[in-house]
Amino acid sequence: MQLSVIIVNYNVKYFLEQVLLSVARAAQGLQVETILIDNNSSDGSVDFVRKHFPNVILIANKENTGFAVANNQGIRIATGKYVLLLNPDTVVGENTFSSVIEFMDATPQAGGLGIRMIDGKGIFLPESKRGLPTPWVSFCKMTGLGSLFPKSKLFNFYYMGHLSALEVQEIEVLSGAFMWMRRETLEKVGYLDEAFFMYGEDIDLSYRIIQGGYKNYYFPHHPIIHYKGESTKKGSLNYVKVFYNAMIIFARKHFSGGGAQLYIKGIQLAIYLRAGLAILIGFIKKLTAPLLDALFMYGGMYFIKNFWQNNIKAAEGTGLTYGPEYMLFNVPLYILLWIGAIFLSGGYDKPLRLSRVVRGLILGTLIISAVYGFLPESLRFSRAMILLGTAWAALATSGWRLTRHFLKHRDFQMESTNSKRVIIVGGIEECQRVQELVFRAGVALETVAWVNPSTPLSLVKTRHALSLANPSIHAPHIGTLSELPQLIDYFEVAEVIFCSQDIPNQQIIQYLIDLEGKVDFKIVPEGSQSIIGSNSKNTAGDLYALDTHFNIAMPRHRRNKKVFDWVLCICLLLFFPILCFFIKQPLSLLKNCFAIILNQKTWVAYHPTAIPSILPSLATGILSPLDVISSPTQNEATIGHSNLLYAKDYTIEKDWRIVWKAWRHLGRT
Repeated sequence: MQLSVIIVNYNVKYFLEQVLLSVARAAQGLQVETILIDNNSSDGSVDFVRKHFPNVILIANKENTGFAVANNQGIRIATGKYVLLLNPDTVVGENTFSSVIEFMDATPQAGGLGIRMIDGKGIFLPESKRGLPTPWVSFCKMTGLGSLFPKSKLFNFYYMGHLSALEVQEIEVLSGAFMWMRRETLEKVGYLDEAFFMYGEDIDLSYRIIQGGYKNYYFPHHPIIHYKGESTKKGSLNYVKVFYNAMIIFARKHFSGGGAQLYIKGIQLAIYLRAGLAILIGFIKKLTAPLLDALFMYGGMYFIKNFWQNNIKAAEGTGLTYGPEYMLFNVPLYILLWIGAIFLSGGYDKPLRLSRVVRGLILGTLIISAVYGFLPESLRFSRAMILLGTAWAALATSGWRLTRHFLKHRDFQMESTNSKRVIIVGGIEECQRVQELVFRAGVALETVAWVNPSTPLSLVKTRHALSLANPSIHAPHIGTLSELPQLIDYFEVAEVIFCSQDIPNQQIIQYLIDLEGKVDFKIVPEGSQSIIGSNSKNTAGDLYALDTHFNIAMPRHRRNKKVFDWVLCICLLLFFPILCFFIKQPLSLLKNCFAIILNQKTWVAYHPTAIPSILPSLATGILSPLDVISSPTQNEATIGHSNLLYAKDYTIEKDWRIVWKAWRHLGRT
């Protein structure tokens, strides 16, 4: 056996499909075995692999053992001359394996090899080549000196910025996303250190390979895609903690003396600084839009008050003046209600939509009008001020959003730019299938064009094509595939979807590199029901799929569901003295109310009998979609489908209908 490919999977079924297909292509003409270790995924990965990839050697762990333990499981049963540890969120080219085998066979001193990696937008990933994280190297990385001097050997040795990314280089640290090693090297220096749960084990093993008398190489030819983030969630606070704790384990193992202790203390300090900075940045980002809204609203209300007082009322001769309590109490209350209503309407969710903002302002005005009657006489100022304030708030909140959008996009089409213009690259039949897939997945695309990868190229631009249930293609002759960059500019395309059935992965990767960062990219694996990509190296991968577009996962619906739960709790507690005579198990109703207030339960959720693993998680429900049926079914397939529809088509009205139908059972335990 020439090569054993070992992949550790944890809840990334759709990306796993793509990497296994790309490995199968790269293995053609070679003796390659693929070993998959699943770390107790809950997304159906194991059943999916058994059904669609029967030739893959599968180890299904009953717990998440971590990256090092799982890879060692694979290494122990591997029979290949070479062992490749490969991340599930990667795509390899058709010639990747054969080229690396040729290089390793010709370079006997090479114990390990890393490859040039790009992210989902075609941008080079600097961790493709790294140096050992000595105290000085780590200090430069943690303080940002490496980013300030990216080409410096002194300050950016962690990413070896002084070495060309386009030439074969001797490096110190291999990336765990693509870690190619000789079997004989592993037998000599040992496998992955299982003291590392995730992160750091690749650094440790790379260091031991060098200590064992071998060399590690960086190989830039035939690069691969690493979506970087889907299996690790690198933006999370947990990642910061786990990564730097791994550095502490490495330091204690390989460094000694006072310098090691100082290094460890520095890393511990970095954990708190990075975590605090991440929290602060996230807090500022969330508050920026509401604070801007509040400032514009308050300033406008101040000028409206002066104008109304000094012109309208003065002309009427009423001599009416607004006391300081108006700006100190009334206006802040109005603004708080407006902003709260915008929040509930999804005005601060992405993608930004002015319609949600205006809808929130109208809702807020209705609430203000209701509250107005309960205010003391001394605080009841003119209702005209409320209406003028609403008009100003709509103008101001829309105005600064449109201005920011114009400065970024040079147009005022906020709503339309939220739906992407897309080119699909592939054969006619596959493009039709992909177009229908996108439509059925509920993804908004403004324009679709088809590009046939064969020569001559055929392309058609069909505005709003996704409104067609069975789209047809009329393909006038345009040019050749080499003109794809010009076509992207001409049609102002935001995203390119490649059909890997009709275009080699190697060619797709090259286009990502050539169009580096210019547009977003997605790839459709052959015969797949998912479209996979990643729009940033700092974010998790993303996809379009028939069974992953769930309303219940959207922040706006999540928030509305929580508000519905709380409001219903308040109403039930207020009317409990009456309801206790009609509700079954009234004491349990009280317990349920407090459990929901503490976020332990929700009034409506999935039926627990059959919950498909792909569904977004919900708290335990008191009621379920089956409660609207007089005689609920016991068939698990039907129950699972009912849960699926609840998640896909969720609205707050759906919860209300279920509660209205089954309110006597709100005390269910």
